[in-house]
Amino acid sequence: MPEMRPLREATICAMGAKDQPHGVVTPPIYQTSTFRFNSTEEVAAYARGESDKFLYTRYGNPTWEHPESTLATLEHGARAFLFASGSAATAAWCHAHLRPGDRLVAASQLYGGTAYFLQQYLKPAGIIIQQVNFADLSQVEAALRGARACWFETPTNPTVRVVDGPAVAALCRRHGVLSAVDNTFATPINQKPLDCGIDWVMHSTTKYLNGHNDLIGGVLIASKDVDPEPVAAARRGIGGIMDPHAAFLLDRGLKTLALRVERHNSNALSLALYLGTKTGVAHVHYPGLPEDPGHAVAKRQMRGFGGVLAIDLAGGYEAVARFADRLRIINNAASLGGVESLISLPILTSHVHASEDERREAGVTDGTARISVGIEDIDDLKADVDQALSAI
Repeated sequence: MPEMRPLREATICAMGAKDQPHGVVTPPIYQTSTFRFNSTEEVAAYARGESDKFLYTRYGNPTWEHPESTLATLEHGARAFLFASGSAATAAWCHAHLRPGDRLVAASQLYGGTAYFLQQYLKPAGIIIQQVNFADLSQVEAALRGARACWFETPTNPTVRVVDGPAVAALCRRHGVLSAVDNTFATPINQKPLDCGIDWVMHSTTKYLNGHNDLIGGVLIASKDVDPEPVAAARRGIGGIMDPHAAFLLDRGLKTLALRVERHNSNALSLALYLGTKTGVAHVHYPGLPEDPGHAVAKRQMRGFGGVLAIDLAGGYEAVARFADRLRIINNAASLGGVESLISLPILTSHVHASEDERREAGVTDGTARISVGIEDIDDLKADVDQALSAI
């Protein structure tokens, strides 16, 4: 066969990055906990690391291979590791790289579940957690001196703030700090952090990568500049693995990722512009808006602005609760990234355990709503917003 130019993302999503045995178009589900060996010598060869056979699904399963290969290719990474959830992936990365006395520099604007894990589990284990505002790079650089690792997200959850990924990567490299970014909101279609020098990328595969609100999962993807084995060992040892059936669903969802993200991007930008014209909407948070504080950075490092926006309603909690209750197309539900549009109130969901200061730092008010814009007809979404706002 003649050599072809590198495949584009939509093609990689549709066909995957790894050939399948037996000529199958759709990879099968290996729904098994254990694998048979033909002899004791085969087991001995596996134990010596001289075999590519599988032993036990906590250590590896063939169903993982195709989505892991596809995701590593999409992110321009060396290796990907599937997990039972984004939280399991985050925990495994921390356990793999941090020891008591190490200092982790983390963004002050983080998904509430991640912030809760850092403060309630890592900190009591002797890890020093230093959270700073990643919008201020001087704060970031000062904190990185002597630190072991750095964790942030961009855009942030739930108020979609944009962090300058290349600038943070350069600072981490300068100070010898291992870096990781939660790329869930952007997806590898809109943003590739490894290309700008970040060491690790994490996704909640529950969200856009799967795209259908029917599985829980996570993934860690290593750059070509780091050793992936500590994470491989942490996954085996801690055991937060993805079930084979969930891996199959993820692989199926990835086939349409590029198409879905294109629609999410266009719908979210259109709805953000529309909401900005409505009475009672005090603020719209979306990096695609020219007036958004992160717009210039987003234009430099992203190819699309994503499918999530946040709004602040002038009437506070009472207004935003009435608004959410009146919606008929946009579902009042947690999570994001599915084909269906969802609305959630961070004060009741992602930031329910956060202090008032932590909410203020994240930009969360009593009247904040996060909207994950789906792939429905945009005119229907605008009409739904109109009739719900009329109730306030």
